[in-house]
Amino acid sequence: MPEEVKLNAQQFFTRIQTVLDAWNAAGKTPELESLTGVDALLILIGDPAGEDEPDRKSTAFQIWLLGYEFPSTLMLIQKDKIYFLCSASKGKILNQLLGQNQPLPVEILLQAKPKDPPTTSIPKLIQVMSTGKRIGTLTKEQHTGRLVDEWKVALDASNHKFDSVDISASLSTCMAVKDQEELKLIRSGANLATTLLTAHFVPKLELILDRGSKTTHQALADSIEAKLGDGSKPDMKVFGKAKNAADIDFTSVEFLYPPIVQSKASSTGYDIRFSASSTEDQMSHEGILLVALGMKYKGYCANMARTFLVDATKAQEQQYGLLLSLQNEALSMLKDGVVARDVYHHVVSYVKTKNPELEKHIPKNIGWGMGLEFRDSSYVLSSKNSRVLKTGMVFNLMLAFTDIVGEDSKKYSLLLTDTIRVGDDKGVCLSEGMKTFKDVLFSFNDEEPVPKSKSKTNGANGDAKPSKSKSGGGGSPSKELKGVQAGSKILRAKTRQQFLDPEASTSVLARITEHQKELHAQRQEEGIARFAGEDREGGREDGKAWKKFQSYKGEAALPREAESMKAGCPMLIIVDRKSSSIILPIHGFAVPFHINVVKNASKSDEGDYTYLRINFQTPGQLAGKKEDTPFEDPNATFIRSVTYRSTDGHHFDALYKQIQDLKKEVNKREQERKAMADVVEQDSLQEIKGKRPIRLPEVFVRPATDGKRLPGDLEIHQNGLRYVSPLGHKIDLLFSNIKHLFFQPCDNEMLVIIHMHLKAPIMIGKKKTKDVQVYREASDVQFDETGNRKRKYRYGDEDEIELEQQERKRRQALNKEFKYFAEKIAEVSDDRLEVDIPFAELAFEGVPFRTNVKLQPTTDCLVHLSDPPFLVVTLTDIEIASLERVQFGLKQFDMVFIFKDFSRPPLHINSIPSNQLDNVKEWLDSVEVPLAEGPVNLNWSNIMKNINENPYEFFKEGGWSFLSGTAADEENDGSGSSGSESEFEASDLEDVSSSSVSESSPKKKGNAQSKKR
Repeated sequence: MPEEVKLNAQQFFTRIQTVLDAWNAAGKTPELESLTGVDALLILIGDPAGEDEPDRKSTAFQIWLLGYEFPSTLMLIQKDKIYFLCSASKGKILNQLLGQNQPLPVEILLQAKPKDPPTTSIPKLIQVMSTGKRIGTLTKEQHTGRLVDEWKVALDASNHKFDSVDISASLSTCMAVKDQEELKLIRSGANLATTLLTAHFVPKLELILDRGSKTTHQALADSIEAKLGDGSKPDMKVFGKAKNAADIDFTSVEFLYPPIVQSKASSTGYDIRFSASSTEDQMSHEGILLVALGMKYKGYCANMARTFLVDATKAQEQQYGLLLSLQNEALSMLKDGVVARDVYHHVVSYVKTKNPELEKHIPKNIGWGMGLEFRDSSYVLSSKNSRVLKTGMVFNLMLAFTDIVGEDSKKYSLLLTDTIRVGDDKGVCLSEGMKTFKDVLFSFNDEEPVPKSKSKTNGANGDAKPSKSKSGGGGSPSKELKGVQAGSKILRAKTRQQFLDPEASTSVLARITEHQKELHAQRQEEGIARFAGEDREGGREDGKAWKKFQSYKGEAALPREAESMKAGCPMLIIVDRKSSSIILPIHGFAVPFHINVVKNASKSDEGDYTYLRINFQTPGQLAGKKEDTPFEDPNATFIRSVTYRSTDGHHFDALYKQIQDLKKEVNKREQERKAMADVVEQDSLQEIKGKRPIRLPEVFVRPATDGKRLPGDLEIHQNGLRYVSPLGHKIDLLFSNIKHLFFQPCDNEMLVIIHMHLKAPIMIGKKKTKDVQVYREASDVQFDETGNRKRKYRYGDEDEIELEQQERKRRQALNKEFKYFAEKIAEVSDDRLEVDIPFAELAFEGVPFRTNVKLQPTTDCLVHLSDPPFLVVTLTDIEIASLERVQFGLKQFDMVFIFKDFSRPPLHINSIPSNQLDNVKEWLDSVEVPLAEGPVNLNWSNIMKNINENPYEFFKEGGWSFLSGTAADEENDGSGSSGSESEFEASDLEDVSSSSVSESSPKKKGNAQSKKR
């Protein structure tokens, strides 16, 4: 037990009081009947349970009281005193329960060490117990360990005989109703499970089904488990999407059981028990797919399971629709005062009314109580349980139809499991998400219609799911366009959506507008929730911090030249480059000033004298970049400037130059330090030993290493990649530092590329970079213009046709080789990485830097990888996209990405052809990015500065709604051309509004000027 363990004494005594109240009321409540007549409660815990052993109620009770598990500890509870028997180290921690204000006396008895003589602790406890006869304990639990053995020996040797009473059911009643802290932990676990399903499993499943990839059930389950690992380094690309992810202690997160994935190809068949396991069989790409995963956070359990239907039959879709409505019926019964068996009977009765044939396929129970124990047998939702539900209880609601015989004479099951909190009027689902037809129905069959979905779509659950058939709320039948080769979920969504409605091409704008309203409302809610905890008056505390500069530690550290001032020699101005300081003579004293407190210096000649003026940084300066420089005490007295004169003009010229050079040198060092601040020192690469690593030979790397440009090899090792050049240069990239992995084929490109976008930059030679790619040139055609033997017998274009065929084969071979290597990287990384391929069909041109390039969307990003500087924009990092210069008659428009991290400057992509506007808007809408459009360019540096002053107030005043008003407030000559934009100024951002649409806007003082290009 670590020394830093802190016990919550108040929580301990509050929950002990709950037990005592239940004990005193034992004769009045049937659930507490086992406590009737009990004289003491004895909780004996031996050595820790093994991983394969079920949860113990004694351990759960101990964690409920103390917050931690204390193995080899005995606890004796009487109505007037509590006793602990444990080792000295545990006793030191339990001493935190002792205090002057403790409501109930606590005595801690220590067990002797193995080699020490026995203490009187155990006999004393037996003597305390002898005052009563009936002892409440957990008779069904079997514990082992030295403490257990010593206790049994001492108990058998004593003259006291006790009657043991099993109190497990009564302890379940005490722990069943969860307080707010417990509900918070369960809700966090449910959010993590939901996020893992929506942000990892479903996108991966879509990719597998869309590409027809082969994978086993166990491999898919392992990919889920790998996202958490041991909790020390979870995949924040996935878990970062969870609510309040920053507040989660991932070292306290673990899986309840290994994730379970089953399909009709599972050799064990469908098994809805959570003790089932995923098999090594290849997953079927049609039929019913079941996935179950449970999370435990700080000991508290949350569980969920889902059914996915791939090219399902009409009967299966109807049965799943009944399962959805069945959950709503069950939730209406999970309320305060309802008996557990009534919930089960209501579910059976509802199924019997809607589809009598499915009654026999209902399991014998539909869930159980859950908390510190995954399955509390006292609160099973079965036909015989007479326990009464109370507000605050948590249940694992497991609704299923099992062993249904399908049209192919094979059995299948449907499962829908969620974590439910019992409410006053109805149950509340804590693991909401991924259950409507829109979320779980995959249809790749041209003949199957999509059924209507009555359930409301939860727009907050994950990203767009364009590879699935969507009912769009209306539920009209749909068929895929025949002959369409849709290789990605975005393309598949596009063709299907157009075919859902014959008038889809004309209703795209209306659909986007409606969806954008939902996205903007969602961003507004997220913004208020994200910044609600910050200082609402003072804004964010991420501004510049006050820095203290020290020139010398003491007088003895002054340079030798300064000693002459002490001896009464002429006063000198000394520029000390070593200490980055200047020493000025003031009233006979050598006074040092660090160069960073010097604002500037000036020199002027007047008559026979040369004047040198040195200005310092002081509060109240209204101009310059350092107008907001913080000071320790702005009200202190400052020296604003010092002026010296001399007849030696040459000497002052030299001093002036030295000061200027020193200031430039220090500023340059500071800029380099800031540029290198985010560069990480990677861990060591663990090389594969005993065999040759998988290698991609003859590839070039960018950014290039020093020396001659020569191709090298890229190798896959245990925890990362290594590029080795022929000159011996090495570049190591760890999987833990790779954020995105891209494969760009050489179709219509000159290069075939594998590109790694890093989480934190690294140094390659003297260059700092966040992007590393290896490539090979695709075109290597040599033309024979002198003629050869073939030309004697060939006429026309035979040579050109043959060369084209050879180049096409070479490109196909390159694509196959690079794609295989990229997939191997993802495989060796334990699925921490997924290969992302740009969609060339959705590409558009733009100017993100200084040149016009082709930008290509991928599943998770918008990229430009063909030549440096590279561009990788993670879509989940985008807060909103602003389309600017959208005017009739202009041939181009601009796009600005504002990121969720408001300290990050917005990204401008300029000069996008106007004929791509509809495609860009449709793409942004499909990947769940809110967008706004206007006729002018906004000054985003001023806008973001105002927002960062108080983000909470910004969202309270309407958030991004002010962008919808930038389309009509044109005051000058902005309607003529793209080169002459309208200029307007506003003292408040709320002035940036439309004459036709009046929206609320952030009340921040600033300048929202449009920029002139």
